[in-house]
Amino acid sequence: MSDKKYFSKIGFKYLIGTIIIFAIQILAMGVVGFLGGMMPELADNYNVSFLAMMLAMYLIAVPIMAVIIKKIPANKVTEKKTMTFWQWLQAFAMCYAITYVSNIIGNIITSIIGVVKGSGVSNVVGQITGSIHPLATLLIVVIMAPVVEEILFRKLLVDRTAQYGEGVAIVLSGFMFGLYHGNLNQFAYAFGIGCFLAFIYIRTGNLKYPVAIHMLINFLGSFVGVKLLEVSGYAKIIELTTNGASEAELTQAVMSNLPGMLGMCIYSMCIFGVVIFGIVLFILKWKQMALKPGEITIEKGSRFKTVILNWGMGLYSIFWIVQIIAQLLS
Repeated sequence: MSDKKYFSKIGFKYLIGTIIIFAIQILAMGVVGFLGGMMPELADNYNVSFLAMMLAMYLIAVPIMAVIIKKIPANKVTEKKTMTFWQWLQAFAMCYAITYVSNIIGNIITSIIGVVKGSGVSNVVGQITGSIHPLATLLIVVIMAPVVEEILFRKLLVDRTAQYGEGVAIVLSGFMFGLYHGNLNQFAYAFGIGCFLAFIYIRTGNLKYPVAIHMLINFLGSFVGVKLLEVSGYAKIIELTTNGASEAELTQAVMSNLPGMLGMCIYSMCIFGVVIFGIVLFILKWKQMALKPGEITIEKGSRFKTVILNWGMGLYSIFWIVQIIAQLLS
């Protein structure tokens, strides 16, 4: 089998798995709709719909997808290595710096697109995390999603592509992981996170380290950050400012939410500190992060054509790009 056909085969497996995920989620929503006909309060509960879709995906669709992908033989990535807690914290800071910077870039791009099309681009993550129960956030976003996504896009994907070199496996992992999120807001930072977590997995051969980093990033962004925004009264203050509220009304709103606002300020300062620390670490450790070649070499000029420009990867990419465009235009 040629290298191009090999990557096409991987792309097809992930495409089939993606279609299965969509089908299972539609089926789950159908079941919720059917039950909602008998219990209207069920149909109107967003938490029930969200949990039904996500649990169906993670407990049914993803295991089927994993079985399909595993039909392609895996290659041993590396001997398992142990990270000290300090090394793991440094890796987390570097990953969070990537998340922060790439999220800013993604927001700038989506803002420009929003201006061009004449209306804002919806923030899918913000809408979801702001609508579901905190316990649902912890279960799905903080615990289940990192485990499942690291298995799919690090363990299963990297184990089957690292033979072509760390660079190929890392970039492909980030690219497919970014597309998998189905919206431009997340693609920018998911690509960066995916690449870095793939690097950690390749260098340690141990999935628990990227899973733990992924969990902590999701916990801070989707749980802690969201809750602090709620208790700070930020949304109310923005609403008052937009509606031209008086200085007295704004002052009262700020004072009534002062503890929450102080908490938000402290949290923001800590996050900014972590980001600066992560950027400094990147500068200091850049030379140590040089990527190693694999057992199979693809010539530099033909890597994109071999890895991405094939039927399997092409169709996987098109499927998700269509989702991203639809989200941008919605």
